[in-house]
Amino acid sequence: MPLEPRQRDWLAIRHTPGLGHRALDRLMAAYSGPEAVRSATAEELKAGAGIPPGTAAALRRGEAEPALRADECWAEAPGRTIQPRPEPGYPELLRKTDDPPPLLYIEGRPEALEEAPALAVVGSRSASRAGAREAFAFARDLAGCGFTIVSGLARGIDASAHRGALAGGGYTVAVQGCGPDRVYPAEHAELAGEIAAQGALVSEFPVGTPPRRANFPRRNRIVSGLSLGVLVVEAGERSGALTTARWAGRQGREVFAIPGSIHSPLSRGPHRLIRDGAKLVETLADLVEELPPPRRVPPEMAEPGAETETALAGEQRIVAHCVDFHPTALDQVVNRSGLTPDRVSAILLELEILGVVAAEPGGFFIRTPADGARGI
Repeated sequence: MPLEPRQRDWLAIRHTPGLGHRALDRLMAAYSGPEAVRSATAEELKAGAGIPPGTAAALRRGEAEPALRADECWAEAPGRTIQPRPEPGYPELLRKTDDPPPLLYIEGRPEALEEAPALAVVGSRSASRAGAREAFAFARDLAGCGFTIVSGLARGIDASAHRGALAGGGYTVAVQGCGPDRVYPAEHAELAGEIAAQGALVSEFPVGTPPRRANFPRRNRIVSGLSLGVLVVEAGERSGALTTARWAGRQGREVFAIPGSIHSPLSRGPHRLIRDGAKLVETLADLVEELPPPRRVPPEMAEPGAETETALAGEQRIVAHCVDFHPTALDQVVNRSGLTPDRVSAILLELEILGVVAAEPGGFFIRTPADGARGI
């Protein structure tokens, strides 16, 4: 839809040659609106916001760059808007952080950014199958409770969290590290469309901005800034998910982490967070009890997969308990169970179908929350 005059004026200021992110931030803090910025003298702009004379002259002329026209063109399509921080509608939780973006480009449903309490679910791009299932299951159940799921649209844990929220019928918000006219990675174009229909795509970067590496650590402060807390599912020692957790700590947000196998490199990030004070998460209740009451609570918050496990037949239960929550070789299951290799292979296939175990590369198997296996 067409931009409101004040939205357009803030954009015009945003695209003034020589005016960077920090300078725009100072202008928004010093002046009540774009009209006041435009009417200020060069001396006032320098004294009030540290704007150099050349940039101040360009501000007063109101120079419209091609980037401004590109932003306007993008915003004309249905379901898109550009939200300046000083204007009504900017997410209040994000506004109160130390470094809120001056402008947000939003595609989808802007109410998804504030209507329900939000939790960020983040983790490794190189997620294990078990980690992806956990992210999907937790996001689905949290969305079913009434929480908004925020993540970064990346491969691995992020994508699984978004898909889980969609399956749970709740809002999900994807914060991008590129301009709003792009989807990164490109393979998530269909997922991005689903998110825009049932939530929102958000970026602070103007139209045409490519997905530069430096954009993503800055993007992460918005992921945590929109949320009451951050849940880290899997992360290596240098994962961007840990950057999000650090932003959360600076912003006074809760930090949660799901532990994993001591043998997995993807467990090192969550384990470090837990050592540093993050809350260890095993069940949905571990999260819900730390967050504001959701709109609705599932009737059962038992450990995921408990109902499926009680329904297993005798040999199925024996084999299930012989599979660890980290990769377990077939011969280990055979030795532990006392059953023949053929019988163990047949039962493992049955347990895979039930979602109690999952096959891993190299002929290994891993125990997994049964209900988390469905829907992926």
